[in-house]
Amino acid sequence: MRFILASSSPRRIELLKRFIPGLEVVKPIWETRVISDDPVEVACLTALEKARAVAGRFTEGLVIGADTIVVIDGEILGKPRDVSVARDYLRRLSGRVHRVITGLAIIDAGSGKEVYDYEVTEVKFRELSDKEIELYVSSGEPLDKAGAYGIQGFACLFVEWIRGDFYNIVGLPLFKLSLLLREFGVDLLELAIGSGT
Repeated sequence: MRFILASSSPRRIELLKRFIPGLEVVKPIWETRVISDDPVEVACLTALEKARAVAGRFTEGLVIGADTIVVIDGEILGKPRDVSVARDYLRRLSGRVHRVITGLAIIDAGSGKEVYDYEVTEVKFRELSDKEIELYVSSGEPLDKAGAYGIQGFACLFVEWIRGDFYNIVGLPLFKLSLLLREFGVDLLELAIGSGT
């Protein structure tokens, strides 16, 4: 069976290739921007849009789409457009709890069957000094990440605690993905170990 990841995220690619060595990766191009006051709906429908944009190019295979957002005070913090926005995001997250939400969607390109779900993880940042924020922003790391940070990078030093799936914060909740794949008769562990990884 073919597995296609509708993403250009290096983090998602790296995580999923550990379980699916023959993974195909296709960057999704779609026009619809999901507009909603519900962050869960935004994450789920965006993931679905990404998967649909790629599934239309194939006649077979499971297409996986994902979208990760950071939410604080009910506002979605996406990828910062510049260093000024990155600084602002980090100041807002400093010393507080925020939610990381990832929408997941899987489409069987052959049958058209679609399933989707989401994962939520709470993250608590310690208080950050202006110097720490400036240093982190100068690294360039925050600019391509939702909420202006990557827990797998330097920002691991800011995280006081998490409640939920760590991999959700990285951008691909593997536990939830494994449950969704079962709806297509795929066991992710069996797939990985059976492939000799």
